Amino acid sequence: MDRSNSLRMITVSFIQSLLLCLLVASAAASNISTDQQALLFFKDHITYDPTNVLAQNWTSNTSVCNWIGISCDVNSRRVTALDISSFGLQGTIPPQLGNLSSLQTLNLDHNKLSGNIPSSIFTMSSLKVLYLRDNQLSGSLSSFNMSSIIDIRLSNNRLSGELPANICSYLHFLKVLFLDSNMFRGKIPSALSKCKQLQRLNLESNNLSGAIPKEIGNLTMIQVIFLESNKLHGKLPQEIGYLPNLEDLELALNNLDGVVPATIFNMSTLKRISLLNNSLSGSLPSRIDLSLPNVKGINLGLNRFCGTIPSSITNASKLDYLEMGGNSFFGFIPNTIGNLRNLQFLGLGPNNLKSSTPELSFLSSLTNCKKLIGLILTGNPVLDGILPKSIGNLSLSLKTIHMSNCSIRGNIPQVISNLSNLLVLELGGNKLTGSIPVTFGQLHTLQGLGLSTNKLAGSIPDEICHLGRLNTLILAVNRFSGSIPSCLGNLTSLRDLYLAYNKLTSVIPSTFWTLKDILIFDFSSNSLDGPLSLDIRNLEAVVEIDLSRNNLSGDIPTTIGSLIHLQRMTLAYNKLEGPIPESFGDLISLEILDLSSNKISGFIPTSMEKLLPLKELNLSFNKLEGEIPRGGPFANFTVESFVGNELLCGSPNLQLPPCKLSTPRTQRKSRKQMLLLVIVLPLCTTLILVVALALKCKLIECGKRSTMLTNDGILSSEATLRRFSYLELSRATDNFAENNIIGIGGFGSVYRARLEDGMEIAIKVLHQHCTRALKSFEVECEVMKNIRHRNLVKVISSCSNNDFKALVLEYMPNGSLEDRLHSSNCMLNIFHRLSIMIDVALALEYLHFGHSTPIVHCDLKPSNVLLDEDMVAHLSDFGISKLLSRDDQFVMRTQTLTTIGYMAPEYGVDGQVSVKSDVYSYGIMLMETFTKKKPTDEIFVAELSLKRWVNDLLPVSLMEVMDINLLIGDERHFAAKEQCVLSILSLALECAMESPEERINAKDIVTRLWKIRDKFTKKLANLN
Repeated sequence: MDRSNSLRMITVSFIQSLLLCLLVASAAASNISTDQQALLFFKDHITYDPTNVLAQNWTSNTSVCNWIGISCDVNSRRVTALDISSFGLQGTIPPQLGNLSSLQTLNLDHNKLSGNIPSSIFTMSSLKVLYLRDNQLSGSLSSFNMSSIIDIRLSNNRLSGELPANICSYLHFLKVLFLDSNMFRGKIPSALSKCKQLQRLNLESNNLSGAIPKEIGNLTMIQVIFLESNKLHGKLPQEIGYLPNLEDLELALNNLDGVVPATIFNMSTLKRISLLNNSLSGSLPSRIDLSLPNVKGINLGLNRFCGTIPSSITNASKLDYLEMGGNSFFGFIPNTIGNLRNLQFLGLGPNNLKSSTPELSFLSSLTNCKKLIGLILTGNPVLDGILPKSIGNLSLSLKTIHMSNCSIRGNIPQVISNLSNLLVLELGGNKLTGSIPVTFGQLHTLQGLGLSTNKLAGSIPDEICHLGRLNTLILAVNRFSGSIPSCLGNLTSLRDLYLAYNKLTSVIPSTFWTLKDILIFDFSSNSLDGPLSLDIRNLEAVVEIDLSRNNLSGDIPTTIGSLIHLQRMTLAYNKLEGPIPESFGDLISLEILDLSSNKISGFIPTSMEKLLPLKELNLSFNKLEGEIPRGGPFANFTVESFVGNELLCGSPNLQLPPCKLSTPRTQRKSRKQMLLLVIVLPLCTTLILVVALALKCKLIECGKRSTMLTNDGILSSEATLRRFSYLELSRATDNFAENNIIGIGGFGSVYRARLEDGMEIAIKVLHQHCTRALKSFEVECEVMKNIRHRNLVKVISSCSNNDFKALVLEYMPNGSLEDRLHSSNCMLNIFHRLSIMIDVALALEYLHFGHSTPIVHCDLKPSNVLLDEDMVAHLSDFGISKLLSRDDQFVMRTQTLTTIGYMAPEYGVDGQVSVKSDVYSYGIMLMETFTKKKPTDEIFVAELSLKRWVNDLLPVSLMEVMDINLLIGDERHFAAKEQCVLSILSLALECAMESPEERINAKDIVTRLWKIRDKFTKKLANLN
C-alpha cells in the first residue's frame, strides 16, 4: 500500500513538473512572439534597406535570437540588445519598439532614420544604452523615465525644442549624456545636477542660451563638459572650479563675459580648457604651472584677456597646445618658452607682445620643441626684431609659420629652407628687405607663401617654380622688378597669385595662360605691357582677375567670354582699345566689372543685359558711343558707371542726352544689312550650290564605289578641305600594322596614324564581315553627322566601300580615362578626375538636351572617355547609340547590350533604353573614377556590386572606399578631400538609383559637380 501511494505521489509530482515546464515554455514563446512582433513592426517602418539585411534575415520562420543585430538572454530568450548601426537604413522608429521590455542596448547609430523618437523609447525601464547618433531624427524630447539608463547619445540629428526641465528626475545611474549637434534651444536645466553619476556631458553645437547654471557644480563625478558653439552668456560660475574630477572643459564659441573665476585656473585635474571666442577678461595667475599641473591644452584665443604671460607657464611640462591670440596680452614672450618640450602648437598673435632682444631670442628657445607643428605670431606689431638664423633649426615637424604684421626687419635667412616639411610661410606686412632667397626652391612641400607688404626687391627668382605644390603665392606690395617668370606656368597647383604693386615689366608670359585651374590672379599696379592673349580662355576656373593700372594695349580678346565662373574683373587704367566683345554676355557669374580709363570704343553690347549677377559696373572715361542698354542689371546703374564717354546716350535719370531715332548703331546696322543683301547673300547662295553639286556627285577617293561622309556637322574646317584615300590611310598606319593599334573593341580596331604632312589622326577600322560592326558603322555615321561639342571626339572623315569601312578621328595623345585610372603610376588627383567627369557630364548634357532629337550613348565607360593633350575629356564610340524621339517619352527597346557592369537594370532585363540609362552608367563610372575599382573587380561577386559596396560603406567608412592616392599631399587637406569625394560618391549613387524615374538628369549632374568643385577649391584656399 505504501509502495502504491509512493508511486502515485511520484506520478503526480512528475505531471506537475511537466505542466510547469510547459507553462514556462509557453510564457517564453509568448515573450519571443512579443519581441518578434515589435521588431517586425520596426522592419515594416524601414523604407530603404540598401544591404537587404532586414529583408533577407529578419524573417518569421527563424528565431529572433538568430537575427542579425539581435542579442538575447541565454535563459529567458528575451531580446536584450538591438544593434544595427551603420546599415544605411531609411525610415522611422515605431512606438512598438518600446515593447521590447527586456532590451538593455538600443544602437541605431549612423543610419538615415527620420521622424520623431517615440515617447515609448524614453520609458523603457530596462534600457541601459541608447545610441541614435548620426540620423535625421527630429521633434522634441519627451521626459526621460528610464531608471536603468547609463549612456544616452543622440548626437547629430535635428532634434529641437527645449531640454526637459526634469531631464534627470529618473536618470539616477546616467553616466554619459550626448545631445550635441542638434537644434535645442532655451536654457540648460538646473535639474541636470540631479544626474549625480554623470561623467560626460556634451551639449555643444546647439542654440542653447542663458547662463551656465551654477548647479552644474553639483556634478561631482563629471569628467568632461562640452558646451561650445551655443549662445550662452553671462559669467562663468565659480562652482565649476570645485569639480574634483573635471579633466576637459570646452566652452568655446559662446558669449560668456566677465573675469574667469580663480577657481577654474586652480584645478589640479584639468587637462584641457577651451574658452575660445567669448568676451572673457582678466589676467592669468602668476603661478599657472602650479595651479594647473596636469594641463595639456589651453585655448584662450579671441577674448579680452590682458596682462603679461606668466613665465611660470613654461614649467607646465605636459603642455602641447597653447593658444592665446586675439587678446591684449603685453610684455615679453618668455625666453624660456622652449622648456615646453611637448609643445606642438603655439599661438600668440594678435596681441601686443614683444621680444626681450632684437634677435627674437624666444625663437631660438623654441628650437628645443622638437614636436612643434604650428607657430602663430601674426599681429604683434611691437615684436620689432630680426629673424635669427636659428629659425632654420626649428622642428623638422614644423608645417606652418605665421609672422605677419610684426615689424620684422632685415633679410630673410637662407637657412629657413632647412624646414623641409613647411607647408605655409607667412611673413607679410613686415619691413623685410633684400631679395627672395634662392634656397626657397628647396621647400618642396610648401603650399602657401606670403611675403606681401614688405620692401623686398630684385627679380622673382625662377627657383620659386621648383615649389611644385604651391597653391598660394602672395608677393604684392614690394619692389620686385623684371618680368613675371615664364616658369610660373609649371605650377599647376597654383590657385591664388598676387603680384600687385611692384615694378614688373614686359608682357604676361604665354605660359601663364596654361594655368587652367587658377582661381585668382592680381597683377595690378605694375608696368606690364602688350596685348591680352586669346589664350585667356584656358583659365576655365578663374573667379577674379585684376590687371588694372598697367600699360596693356590692343583689343579685349573675344575669348574672355569662355570664363563662365569669373566673378570680378578689373582692367581699368590701361591702354586697351576696340569694342567690348559681345561674348561678355556669356560671363554669367560676373558680379563686378571695371573697364574704366582705357580707350575702348563702340557700343555697349546688349548681350550684357543677361548678366543678372552684375552689381558693380564702371565703363567711365572711354570712347563708347550709342545707347546704353536698359535691361537686366543696367536698370540699377547710375551715371557714375558711364561718365566720360561723350557719345553715349540714354534715359534722363542717367543725366545723358536722349538717343535719336537713328543712332549710329542703327545706321551701321542698315549698312551691314545692305552689305549682306548685295554681296554676302549672293556669295553664300553660290557656295551652297557648289556644295550641293559636290554632294550630288559624291566625290570618291576611297576606292571604287566608295562614299565620303562630308556633312558639316562631322568635318572640321581642315577636314572639309581634304579627302583620305585607302592608300593614304594604309601608308599612315604601315599597312595597318599591329604595333599601331591603340585600341581593340568588339566591332573593330583603332590605329594611330601619322600622315605625310605630320598630322596625327586615329583610324577606327570596322570588322568587314561582322553584320553588327557594319550596323555600328552606319549608326555612328548617322549620329556623328548631327552633333558637335567640345567634349565629343571629332570625326574628321570617313572611308567606305564594299571591302573597307573606317572613321578618321581626332587623335587623343593622353589615351583613355581607363588607361590613366588603372595604370600602376596613376597621377590623377581630385581636380583632374573631377574636371574629366565634368567634361563627360557636359557631353552627356549636350547629347540629352542639346538638340531636338535626344541621343543615348548606350556605352558609357572609362575606355570610351579619351583625353587630349590638355587632359580635356572627349566622349567617343557611338557605335550602339540610339536616336530617340521626344514623342517616345525617351524610352525605346533594343537588343544591343552595353558593357557588363555599367549597364542600367532596365537596359539589361527589358532592353529599355532612355537617357536615364546613360545617367546610370555615368554614376557607375563616377564611382570607378574616385574609388579606382572597376565594376568587374574580383571582389564584386554574388550580390555585392560596386554600387552596393559604395552605398554600404558611406558615409562612415569613406576611407575604405575612396582611392587612397587621392589623399597624397598635405594632411590639412584630408578633411576637405574626404568631404569632396563624399559629395561626389553621393551624387554617383543618385545617378545609379534602381528606378530610372528616381535618377537625376544630366543638367543637374553638371550643376552639382560645378558646385562641388567650387566648394572644394574655396575650402583649399581658406586652408592656405
